[in-house]
Amino acid sequence: MGALSQFLAHLYTIVTVLFTILILELVILVRSITGNIQESKKKTITTKQYLKLIEEKIPARRYKKTRFIMDDSIECAVCLSLFEEGEFVRKLKCKHIFHKDCLDRWLQQDWATCPLCRTTVLPEEIMMKYRQFLHRQEYEGSDEDLIFLISALHGNYLRRFL
Repeated sequence: MGALSQFLAHLYTIVTVLFTILILELVILVRSITGNIQESKKKTITTKQYLKLIEEKIPARRYKKTRFIMDDSIECAVCLSLFEEGEFVRKLKCKHIFHKDCLDRWLQQDWATCPLCRTTVLPEEIMMKYRQFLHRQEYEGSDEDLIFLISALHGNYLRRFL
């Protein structure tokens, strides 16, 4: 009797794992279908396109002390390094100046504002499209990884009884 109950418990576990894998596959299928529909409605912006938009909206210039002498900025507020003659900098509408690479990194971290005064640098629509791209990139593959893990566990579980 004990062997039968143990067999039924193992059978129940195997059916549960297989059913879980089936549900996860269906979830992935539904997400991919709805994702394709949403993607056609809302285009995302890749990092390369995003950086190109930054360059168009806020062109980089070479730093010259004579050109920027009227500004109070003598150092980049992001990296706290002094500006050197000939470095590429970006000057925002709020008159704050940053190293080109420092500001670009700041804007890629999901911030569409000036690091100092938080004035909006890019239109919200551009930021939303870029955020969609970032979140889609972060999430891609996690369902498949979960199914692989469950399958691997399921395979190891079955090998114990074969």
